[in-house]
Amino acid sequence: MDTGTVMGTVMGTGTVMGTVTESVSEPASGARPSGAHGDGDTGADRALRHHGDAEVRGAGRELTDLAVNVRTGAPPTWLKARIAGSLDTLAAYPDGRPARRAVAARHGLHEEQVLLTAGAAEAFVLLARALRTRRPAVVHPQFTEPEAALRDAGHDVERVLLTAAEGFRLDPAAVPADADLVVVGNPTNPTSVLHPSRTLARLARDGRTLVVDEAFIDAVPGERESLAPLLTSGDASDGRPLPGRLVVLRSLTKTWGLAGLRIGYVLSDPGTVAALARHQPLWPVSAPALTAAEACCEPSALAEADDAARRIALDRAHLLARLGEFAPQGLSLHGSPQAPFVLVRHPEAAALREGLRSLGFAVRRGDTFPGLGPEWLRIAVRDEETTDRLASALGRLLAGNGGMRGTRNAERCQTTDDG
Repeated sequence: MDTGTVMGTVMGTGTVMGTVTESVSEPASGARPSGAHGDGDTGADRALRHHGDAEVRGAGRELTDLAVNVRTGAPPTWLKARIAGSLDTLAAYPDGRPARRAVAARHGLHEEQVLLTAGAAEAFVLLARALRTRRPAVVHPQFTEPEAALRDAGHDVERVLLTAAEGFRLDPAAVPADADLVVVGNPTNPTSVLHPSRTLARLARDGRTLVVDEAFIDAVPGERESLAPLLTSGDASDGRPLPGRLVVLRSLTKTWGLAGLRIGYVLSDPGTVAALARHQPLWPVSAPALTAAEACCEPSALAEADDAARRIALDRAHLLARLGEFAPQGLSLHGSPQAPFVLVRHPEAAALREGLRSLGFAVRRGDTFPGLGPEWLRIAVRDEETTDRLASALGRLLAGNGGMRGTRNAERCQTTDDG
């Protein structure tokens, strides 16, 4: 069964208010997971490991990048200078203590509650290897690396599939009560939904590890709905400590344009941080990355990030307005986007994506996200001028759908040529 299928009969499936729970103890192809189970790569595994950067590799580098969610114009000059200055220290082994202290101070936590990682993606691997879990559940559609890491570590993963009909909003009752590990993104990639912190707090319970991926939360003005403050203040409603274990993941990749440097961090209780650290190699984060982490926690950097988040909100509003012009041609949006990207739906999205490539734009296919099908695309928020150029390209492709037919004809010719 196609991992992107939401409706239909699947083993271990239940529905709560339009939310589907799907057991994926084996990939959709029937093969067992790769990694710890020792099998080869499957189509399902490859789909989980497909990311937006694949759209802009090779010849795609010449395209206007609307597929990768890294802010354009970053890193800023001052941050480049700080990173460049760290190169004089490369003869010494990295010392993560100053950066760890900076991150802890930025969040009002103890140093023992912070673990620096080579990007937030490393944290998913550490969690999959370090935590004992009987019934892990991943809320989808979302970033696919958490599930991929769990499966590689030999875990059977249960998917909680949120639906467009419900605006991809989370109902905590949809998560199996006995799930002892729950992973959810906030704001969620690719849906751009920002779940209320009170809703997420309802997922916490004794015996459960709640992992919240906040890789894009610094692109939300004021970082509202973040669960990081609950590591110090307790429940969002009454101030009491949350039951169970809370793990918050952060990335410096998106806002600061550091995808190639690999820097992120984990926030949790000291015991969890220590358990994850035991699965890291020595010196897991490079000296330049540590310098960046320390610099991005300074008050001036936090203010700059918040200013950028507010600009993104304005640019996103312009993008939504321009995309809304194509509703008569079948282009639709769902929910209330709050992240630096939006998810759109069109019945011929695959042809539309190829047509946009022919006109110089790369957008992210959506069908590799569990719970989504081939009619979905993710589009990164850019400045108004870029959005207007995108709208012009969409206008050419969707005008009477003539351009779409031309694109489909070209695709058929390419398929024939490829044999």
